[in-house]
Amino acid sequence: MATFVSGPVSATVPATSANLGPGYDALGIALSLRDRVTAEVVDGADEILVTGQGVGVVPLDRTHLVHRSMRLAFERMSVETPGLRLVCENLIPHGRGLGSSSAAIVAGVALARGLVAGGSMLMDDDSVFALAADIEGHPDNVAPAFFGGFTVAYADNGRFRATSVALDPRVSVVALVPAEPVETRTARALLPDVVPHGDAATNVGRAALLVVALGGRPELLFAATEDHLHQDYRAPAMPGTLALVRTLRSDGLPAVVSGAGPTVLVFADAANQDAVAARAPEGWRALSLSLATEGLRLDR
Repeated sequence: MATFVSGPVSATVPATSANLGPGYDALGIALSLRDRVTAEVVDGADEILVTGQGVGVVPLDRTHLVHRSMRLAFERMSVETPGLRLVCENLIPHGRGLGSSSAAIVAGVALARGLVAGGSMLMDDDSVFALAADIEGHPDNVAPAFFGGFTVAYADNGRFRATSVALDPRVSVVALVPAEPVETRTARALLPDVVPHGDAATNVGRAALLVVALGGRPELLFAATEDHLHQDYRAPAMPGTLALVRTLRSDGLPAVVSGAGPTVLVFADAANQDAVAARAPEGWRALSLSLATEGLRLDR
């Protein structure tokens, strides 16, 4: 029978942006906006408290994404799920392409391991990441949420993996967040099964260039964020998003759809963040953010 630690364990996980234009389902960055989830083993029924984003919308039962992820992690460790008290302090907008689901999943898996005495012997870091990516279904947001910084995620022999890449500290971003969400599955459903070879080839080159640009050549970010693979196909689900991306890029700004959208992410430096933020359409929020080098953090 498993032994659980006494008292609460807290996890903070950063918001993330994936794809970054050409790096579809592979490239992702961690952002300086973090959710905090605190978990504690209790006698009796589960209790889930939510503040901030998602209040009144997310379920407060065992279908809550953090709780579901914890149950899957306990199962992976061959541990029976105990009664749990969860407190979720959500700052990451939901359904906006900023990795809120990945943050919840990473927090849940890590907290389950953290609540089990000797949990790290039952599930190492690579296994935490792999399970979180399996739950999410793709690794591009989970990787920066877990590892922080700039990551390249990939599948290898049926297992998701990721590696960290150098990140230029001069780079920051502005996230332009619309009022209405778009479900990831809706945005992904619009993508075609086949794309022109020339578009695929262009994206391979741009994705490689983006690694160089974010690693120390930010002057290349405009060219490096060009996409022909997925963004335009999503326009029917988020016409305002794609219109804004096109307008900003026509002015020379390296703007992309953040993840599956509908947030627009614009790479900037500290000197022009305010000017970019001022481009937010009426009813949109502008979040001026730095890139976070730290991913998951667990506290006792």
